[in-house]
Amino acid sequence: MIFKVYFQDSKTQVPVREKTKTIYLEGKSERDVRIKLKNKPYNIEFITGLEGAFLEYEKQNEDFKVLEIE
Repeated sequence: MIFKVYFQDSKTQVPVREKTKTIYLEGKSERDVRIKLKNKPYNIEFITGLEGAFLEYEKQNEDFKVLEIE
């Protein structure tokens, strides 16, 4: 399943909505995605699974690219 991850670049700064970034990852579950990102300096705000019409909509975005993290 593809997951959309909303995050801030730094764990030490207060989250600011205007600085929120997104990445797309493939994983078995939300927990699997969090494990893949545990060594990154990201302050994860929210993770949501994408499927069906939601996934098709995101694929139309020019920034849509699924990252490969083991």
